[in-house]
Amino acid sequence: MRDRAAAIVGAVALLAAVMLTGAATGTAAAATEAAPAARVGGWTCPGEPVPAGYVITAFDRNGCGGRGAWLQQPVRDGIWTCSGSPIVSGYVIAGYDRNGCSGVGAWYHRLARDGIWTCSGSPIVAGYVVTGYDRNGCSGIGAWYHQLVRNGIWTCPGSPIPAGYRSTTYSASGCNGLGAWLTVRA
Repeated sequence: MRDRAAAIVGAVALLAAVMLTGAATGTAAAATEAAPAARVGGWTCPGEPVPAGYVITAFDRNGCGGRGAWLQQPVRDGIWTCSGSPIVSGYVIAGYDRNGCSGVGAWYHRLARDGIWTCSGSPIVAGYVVTGYDRNGCSGIGAWYHQLVRNGIWTCPGSPIPAGYRSTTYSASGCNGLGAWLTVRA
């Protein structure tokens, strides 16, 4: 009797969680026109703000009465996001799929680390510099190689020069033909 009661309570709790998150439908149809102000993440209608630390990971064209709905989830290393999603501080864009996210395009978010290739337009995290370029990288939109700044590193055009460093010597052949500057401690 006790096991049966516990199973019923568990089933009711699971059903309530599914109903509250909209997961019962498997789509964004559960997103409502007037979402409560305290709601964080989940399926949302157009115009709803994306909470800090969250990204947009899916799009349902039929959600929100045909206006489309967006799935907001907490950011994590190695998550695909829809075009237009915020990029959370400390993350870079390391991949692009023009057909992803139901055809609106998708970007692969990674935590910044030394020696990572990022797509053109990706943020450059503080303390990093750009040291290489591949015009065909990131599905043809171009890619940049990020490294932690250090004395004697060659940096590409547009690379930030962190405080305490300066650019000196120029090499026209550096950065895959774009040119590069020797970055040294100031």
